[in-house]
Amino acid sequence: MKPELMLFWIAVSLYGVSTFSYIFGLIARYDKLFTVGLISAFAGLIPHTVFMGLRWAATGISPFISSSESLTLGVFMAVVHFLLFQTFIKRIRPLGVLIMPVAFVLLGWAGTLMKEVATTLAPALQSGWIWVHIVGASAGFASVLIAAGLGLMYLLKEKNSGGIYEKLPELPDIDNLAYRFVSGGFIMYGLMIVSGCFWANQVKGTYWNWDPVEVWSLISWLIYGIYLHLRITFGWRGRKLAWYALIALAAMIISYWGIPFSV
Repeated sequence: MKPELMLFWIAVSLYGVSTFSYIFGLIARYDKLFTVGLISAFAGLIPHTVFMGLRWAATGISPFISSSESLTLGVFMAVVHFLLFQTFIKRIRPLGVLIMPVAFVLLGWAGTLMKEVATTLAPALQSGWIWVHIVGASAGFASVLIAAGLGLMYLLKEKNSGGIYEKLPELPDIDNLAYRFVSGGFIMYGLMIVSGCFWANQVKGTYWNWDPVEVWSLISWLIYGIYLHLRITFGWRGRKLAWYALIALAAMIISYWGIPFSV
């Protein structure tokens, strides 16, 4: 096995350890397992980062062109956002119970799709807009994934008391944090769509083609726009928005990675 592939599967394995540590920590209400999960996530990020760097250095081609690379970058951004969040807001220790399983599954899926590193870049992909497009998409994904994780924390704290749940922030604070992350994700998805339009115009001579990928990108952006509208205009708070964030995450994952595989 090539060194970079070994690093990739080490990262997947460590994210798997993190996943099960968070899940069993939540089930057993045992704080120390959350620490194991967090350390495993940090440890997994190291080979994950080195793997991406090696793939990039091998050809000089941006490490997000293929579907596998897009998944790998999306998971990377999600884990980085999660770890930064945990570093500065330590009271939401069980948050990884949603973040890390999603990261583990998506990165494992990326491994099954992995192909040989490309040696040339198609002219259609030689655009500065692709950088803005991909960074907007991956950062947006990271933001709404954390928002969904916060929604899950809200629902769990609302239904449970004592132990690990007493250590979580108050319900209004969790709700406000989720709102901020959805706002950030909405902005980044907007950046993704706008940059994608300019990129399409460079390649195809038109800003919008109504193909399934474009339509679903717009739908995912509007879904989070509706979240903000419900909160700001109609005053939705708490449980309803927590459920909305969890359901919206599923729609976003379908639009980000599911639709490109069906067209």
